[in-house]
Amino acid sequence: MSSSTRLPRRSSVALQVLLLLNSVYFAAFYLAEILMFLYKGILLPYPSHTLVLDVVLLLLFLGLETLRIFYGWRGNLCERSLASCVSLFLLGACASLAVYYLLLQTFVLRLEVVLSAVLLCFYSLEFLLGGFSVLAFSRSKVF
Repeated sequence: MSSSTRLPRRSSVALQVLLLLNSVYFAAFYLAEILMFLYKGILLPYPSHTLVLDVVLLLLFLGLETLRIFYGWRGNLCERSLASCVSLFLLGACASLAVYYLLLQTFVLRLEVVLSAVLLCFYSLEFLLGGFSVLAFSRSKVF
């Protein structure tokens, strides 16, 4: 193929880098949350049923975040609108879980507030860049 017949690349390098950074950050966030649950379970009067619920939600958070990053990564690199839209849909569920860990737990530590706020900042940037990417992928299919 000559350079004049190549299709322009629409995938976002910034979104890809942000997804990579978010996956590393989420691993650190997840590890910190596990350690904080151990701390809270041992030292604070945490009701056992509530602790179990919070840990189950943390496991759900891990699964959703893994799927979200996978679909975002794949949708961006393959320039697929559907995979990117699935990633954006899962972003809403992940953001609501991050808000839960930010505000709605029985005991919220300051470290959890900071970690969850940073995670929500990542999510807002990914939402913007993901939305722009979906628009770019959709426009390339029309023309």
